[in-house]
Amino acid sequence: MNDQLPAVLPSGAVTPAVSDDTTLYKVVPAVIATLGDQASWRYVEFFAANIRNPNTRRAYARACSRFFGWCEDRGLTLATIRPFDVGEWIEKLQENHGAAGVKQQLAAVRMMFNWLITGQVAPVNPAAAVRGPTLVVKTGKTPVLDGKEWHTLIDSIPTETVRDLRDRALIATLTYSFARITAALRMKVEDLRPKGAGWQLLLHEKGGKEHFMPCHHALAEALRAYIDAAGIADDRKGWLFRTSPRHNATVLTEQPMAQADAWRMIRRRAAAAGIMAPIGNHTFRATGITAYLGNGGVLEHAQSMAAHESPRTTKLYDRTQERLTQDEVERIRL
Repeated sequence: MNDQLPAVLPSGAVTPAVSDDTTLYKVVPAVIATLGDQASWRYVEFFAANIRNPNTRRAYARACSRFFGWCEDRGLTLATIRPFDVGEWIEKLQENHGAAGVKQQLAAVRMMFNWLITGQVAPVNPAAAVRGPTLVVKTGKTPVLDGKEWHTLIDSIPTETVRDLRDRALIATLTYSFARITAALRMKVEDLRPKGAGWQLLLHEKGGKEHFMPCHHALAEALRAYIDAAGIADDRKGWLFRTSPRHNATVLTEQPMAQADAWRMIRRRAAAAGIMAPIGNHTFRATGITAYLGNGGVLEHAQSMAAHESPRTTKLYDRTQERLTQDEVERIRL
């Protein structure tokens, strides 16, 4: 980190140089900046040194920026922010945000105050005693494809170019390995490792964790077709899923796909297949887990394969009960 002070965020404005979400955490709210350099650096280091996941960093930076901007508009200083003020902010958030989003933003502010306290910047944590909205989630909201829809999507993707084969292989990876999109896109060619007569995948998950997943035979076929067509088998240190120039579907670059690239690809392929549901990167992880459990798979094993900390998280991806209910409803014949 260089010695240049972070930019200061004046009353709701963001300087053009730091308006991107990826650098928002470097913009210090005026409520913090007025306390001096030590406080400013402490604020920035909460994100830069304490949070490794870029998605979490962006979400928490937005939440803290909103909260401290809201405090500044009301003439509050860091020392005068009370639990009452945090509670009022939460009430305001609930007008435009769901319970899950509000709870995440409250968690960000609560953690920020803890960080400022240990850095001797803030005297107390006014968010510690504030309760967020009640949230009971039994089923996830991620759109899930049934077997017929999934095959319709895959079968609609040609096998003529290396880009086609890459897209088929990526969708198969997300489905059959239960991989998060970030883990799949971090894969290198060497992360496909021989195991007996087949392969296993090394997935680099959140928090620096490494997770091995046996390779389904259908996934192995899709990956082999893609790797052979791309000619990357010997480039062991190279990225597995690479970008392709828009004008030339027969060429790959050496750069890895980004999440946004994968999302655009999936939306484009879904539209071509006539699938109108708003599916995205996470759809295939949920689809794979649902298919596994629907075919008699064990929840404990699904949890392990998905690298979830809790079986409750895995259960959110299980839509088998939804389908059972629909089947039963169709029995109503008049």
